[in-house]
Amino acid sequence: MDPHLQRGLHDKLYEKRKAAALELERLIRDTAALPDSLPKLRQIVDQLCTDTYSSSHPHIRNGGLIGLAAACIALGPSVARFLEDIIPPVLACFTDQDSRVRYYACESMYNIAKVAKGETLLYFNEVFDSLCRLAADSELSVKNGAELLDRLVKDIVSEKAATYVSVLQGDGYGSGVVTPVSEEEEHDAGRPRYAREVERTTAFSLERFIPMLAERIYVINPFTRTFLVSWIILLNSIPDLELITHLPAFLDGLLKFLADPNKDVRTATHVALNDFLAEIRRIAEIKKISGNTAPINGTQTHSDGTGAGKSFSDADSASHGHSQPDTEDIAHSLISPSTPTLPFVSEPSPLNPIPNPASSTFPSDIYIPGQDVPISHPALLQILLPHLSSPIEEIQHTALTWVDELFRICGQELLEFVPRVLERVLPVLSSGVEKVRGKAGEVSGNLRVLVMGLPEAAAETGGGSGSGDGRKGSWSAQSEGSRSLSPVTTKKSSTTSALGDPPPSSLVESQSPVVGFAEEKEKEKGGNGLDYATTVNALTLQFLNEHEETRVAALDWLYWLHKKAPTKVLAMDDGTFPVLLKTLSDPSEKVVTRDLQLLALVSSSTSDDYFTSFMLNLVSLFSTDRRLLEIRGSLIVRQLCVSLSGERIYRTLAEILERDDDLEFAGIMVQNLSMGLITAPELGDLRKRLRNLETKDGQLLFTSLYRSWCHNAVATFSLCLLAQAYEQASNLLQIFADLEITVSLLIQVDKLVQLLESPVFTYLRLQLLEPEKYPYLFKCLYGLLMLLPQSSAFATLRNRLNAVNSMGFIHLAPKTSSTGSVFERGTGGGVGVGGKGRKGVDEIKWPELLEKFRNVQLRHEKARRAATLKNPPVFAFDPLSTNKTHETPNSTFKESGVGKDGGPSRGGSTPGTPTTAGPGAIGKGHGRSKSIGLANRLYQARQKRKE
Repeated sequence: MDPHLQRGLHDKLYEKRKAAALELERLIRDTAALPDSLPKLRQIVDQLCTDTYSSSHPHIRNGGLIGLAAACIALGPSVARFLEDIIPPVLACFTDQDSRVRYYACESMYNIAKVAKGETLLYFNEVFDSLCRLAADSELSVKNGAELLDRLVKDIVSEKAATYVSVLQGDGYGSGVVTPVSEEEEHDAGRPRYAREVERTTAFSLERFIPMLAERIYVINPFTRTFLVSWIILLNSIPDLELITHLPAFLDGLLKFLADPNKDVRTATHVALNDFLAEIRRIAEIKKISGNTAPINGTQTHSDGTGAGKSFSDADSASHGHSQPDTEDIAHSLISPSTPTLPFVSEPSPLNPIPNPASSTFPSDIYIPGQDVPISHPALLQILLPHLSSPIEEIQHTALTWVDELFRICGQELLEFVPRVLERVLPVLSSGVEKVRGKAGEVSGNLRVLVMGLPEAAAETGGGSGSGDGRKGSWSAQSEGSRSLSPVTTKKSSTTSALGDPPPSSLVESQSPVVGFAEEKEKEKGGNGLDYATTVNALTLQFLNEHEETRVAALDWLYWLHKKAPTKVLAMDDGTFPVLLKTLSDPSEKVVTRDLQLLALVSSSTSDDYFTSFMLNLVSLFSTDRRLLEIRGSLIVRQLCVSLSGERIYRTLAEILERDDDLEFAGIMVQNLSMGLITAPELGDLRKRLRNLETKDGQLLFTSLYRSWCHNAVATFSLCLLAQAYEQASNLLQIFADLEITVSLLIQVDKLVQLLESPVFTYLRLQLLEPEKYPYLFKCLYGLLMLLPQSSAFATLRNRLNAVNSMGFIHLAPKTSSTGSVFERGTGGGVGVGGKGRKGVDEIKWPELLEKFRNVQLRHEKARRAATLKNPPVFAFDPLSTNKTHETPNSTFKESGVGKDGGPSRGGSTPGTPTTAGPGAIGKGHGRSKSIGLANRLYQARQKRKE
């Protein structure tokens, strides 16, 4: 350059620099018109680049920037060969410390891009990186200049990115000729041939840009995030770029944008994610409508051979009689409504119909945009999984929505992810946000429908590529059409990127023998099937969750999985069964109910050995966890009786308890079972069978329960009342007289008297009106009355008996013959129901049962004495004192009618405990606040006899 011109460019005043730039522009135009001008032009460009690069003075760099812009304007269409030297120094000024230099750099790049147009795409990555930095610039003028440049670059990308071929790569500027691909390379990649041709020849390369986007996507600045989202939306709106295939590279960072405090960032991110999800859904529909046929290669071959070496748009235009457009007009023609290309299929409508593949007129070689777009659904799901547990509400809800849609689209392809999805979705069911909680419930429910709808072959063998004819439900119905669309994927391929997907030609189902062979191999390996063991383990871990909803959902899943594949879920030899038993101690009653339903299902679908083992483990659990027995014992037994046969449960438990060596536990267990037998509505049929001792089944049931019920005296007496074996009951009372009357026994008698007033014993109260038929019934009840101290229960039973006596009924026990007892006469409980003697009662050996009861009760007394000797009680109180609470080394007794082991205590009563404050109390009105009571006197008399 002329020194005078160079000094003008370096001037501090903008007007002088501008005038020098105009003069430089005229100089370059004149030089370019001369022959062999290229060396001279390169010298000028190099001199301008040196001024821009090396100078430390801002005005010199500004002069270099405006000079480079003027040079590009002067060069015009020939600027492409100089851009490699011009663009780097301009972009270097984007990071200059001087804000005015950064602004002039934006201005210079704007003018360069406006002249170069499509050639700028060769340096798109560098320009994008610089703009990404300037988006967060602190200077408003610089930010405004960057926005203008960004808008221009977006226009260039949207117009030319998909088709523009650089003049440096083609046969000539704007030729638009695409270099054909050899036939040997036709199946070397998973992308369509057309996409690979354009990728190799166009100036813009999405494959080169995606790594930079994946790196920048994790920025925090809201302005930069807005910039990135706007570019993502733009690139996704260009159909031929197929940005959706690269979604796994930046989806993770894009989801994190939803946590940005800036509302504009979140709104734009939602728009981008919704567009991607709609695109995935649309592509799946297109593949389904296209009949799952193999996608056509990028170069369509026609009978006349005119299709070779042309893109889809070119070939389609040629088939409609239109000439081939220039390269610069290709992008415009693709998006122009007037272009007679095949419409971009989205939804079927009267104005935009989708050809029916089943129709005989449907061309087999027609191409529908989107049918050959590979999408790695496993890779997307792999990215979404961590976000299911995100503490951010919007991220969590969006991740749940995506997971729901992915399983709707290709459920069978994603079966191997079911355990991991459940592991993260079930805890969300207890979320405090209603929207998130509802979406998690929807995902869990639809996933269950998908699993339950799997074909039997896949369910039993673990193969996921079988036929889907038997599937039902929201997901399985939609997955049937898209099942064959997804590549045959192994666990290894689930983590690969979209670039490594198999070619779309492998998506054909049962149309190629090679594919069928691959499917058979997958069935053998179980690569795509549901892993039941891993799923059960994931569900079992949810039992540790602190929220009730999650634990209940985990148990529901195990219930349905066992119904689907009983042989694969909850076997006795795995570690799940003990966990289910331990879950019976859960504080939530709903969880315990679900757990019992699951255990009942397992027991009902397996052998008797499994059921017996379950009962043994349950009894063992009750034995080690007495608190569970006390709080949940009745609920557990009743719930099992709802799901299983009550008789089967009671008979099995009776056989186990009869052989139990822990006498104290057996007595407590029998007491609880007896209370359930009397009061549980679920055991109404069992009570009816017990009252029917005429049949052999009834006798066997009574005998089985009786031998175990001997561990508890009152329970045995109650069983005889239920079975109407009143004579046996009266004989048991005679043995009671020889037993030690303990507090526990009196409390149980008190409860039994209250139960006699319940609807369960209505038949017994009515039988009191027929004393001649049921003489031993009166003897039983009066004997029970004599056992009780004078308490509220005593008054209740006495009033009931007095009501019958006041009516004039005479109740006399039958006279026994001198030759034998009533047992020998075979009457059992006296005269049978309806006035007729019972048939087959002789099958029950009543004397042996009485002897069994006596022996068992004697064992219990010995055990109690041994325990007393080991830990002797210390009575540190005066029975006549006014203290209301007395402590011993073993327990604390509050005021009640009796003390420990039949000992007395003063004053009132605790709930369910007999008291002495009844009719005939001693010491009433003699200066004492409380009477001693009958139990106190009995206790003192017993102590004297022992002395």
